[in-house]
Amino acid sequence: MNKKNLYRCFKRFFVVGIVVFAGTGAWAQQRPVLSTIIIDPGHGGIDQGASGQVTTEAAIALSISLKLGKALATELPESKLIFTRTTDELPGGLNNIHDALRYRADMANQAKGDLFIAIHCNSNGLRAGEYYAKRVVGHRNRTVYVGRGSKRRKKTVREPIYESYAVKNNEHGTETYIWAADRTGYKGSAIQSTGEFGENVNDSTNELDLNSPEAVIRAQLYEKKYFSKSLLLATFVEDEFVKGGRLSRGVKQRNEKGIWVLQATGMPSILVETGFVTQTEEEEYLNSEKGQDEIVAQIVTAIKRYKTSLEGGSAPVQQTGGATGTPAPAPAAAAAGSN
Repeated sequence: MNKKNLYRCFKRFFVVGIVVFAGTGAWAQQRPVLSTIIIDPGHGGIDQGASGQVTTEAAIALSISLKLGKALATELPESKLIFTRTTDELPGGLNNIHDALRYRADMANQAKGDLFIAIHCNSNGLRAGEYYAKRVVGHRNRTVYVGRGSKRRKKTVREPIYESYAVKNNEHGTETYIWAADRTGYKGSAIQSTGEFGENVNDSTNELDLNSPEAVIRAQLYEKKYFSKSLLLATFVEDEFVKGGRLSRGVKQRNEKGIWVLQATGMPSILVETGFVTQTEEEEYLNSEKGQDEIVAQIVTAIKRYKTSLEGGSAPVQQTGGATGTPAPAPAAAAAGSN
């Protein structure tokens, strides 16, 4: 690359950086940092999600989400709240799970949300309550034939004897997901699809082509910022769960299909696994008024801490120990998310 092209590239990046960060500051003075919050109750309709002994993930997610919306309306009255569904149906009354996922993301992007929070329950893929496993309790001799033709002969082998036994399905705890870092390109496309880069940062000259190199750089800058903000909020959520006495399995990244909405929404986004519906005691907790009220209060507190942090206030992050003993990367998230 010659010096002239290098200068043009540097100038382009510098101008875009000024537009992004100066524009963000100017807009922050005109509207709340959480002007629009998208609440996404997972599953619904033909997609009931994980099954417990007495209920489903879809039912619990909807109940917690509606209570979360009610609490946020009281605590953050300046924020507009949008639900992807409010009944036991897939969003938009659709009958196709894939289409419903796109509907959720499109709804959030068209609303130019400042935050997307999905509510789910977890499962370990085994039968709720208890399941049956097998173990070896002894051996017995069995005669088998080996070889062919003139070489065919009898052989005695030792064969294991199995018995089935009941195992309590005891996997439990909370997890909060953000989109996987290797999917940031998809996130950039989602950010660009909002037309205003998710935070409604206006281009006053109306000259920024969304397909131009400037727009691509701008989206990349927002990808990094949204990743940091998502990590920050996710860490706050798990921190509040721990304070409430829950077992935190930490903040995680995942590429699975059910997490697709996180990378398809052009804004900071998290997915909260509020507990394992397949564990008897945790399912009872998730279904109870007390449990749901506590979960909602903890998420609301985390969102308020996140809002304070975005506004430049003090919102210290404490490390959250997960089930594997790996702490959530709280200090890095706090530093990155303060922009």
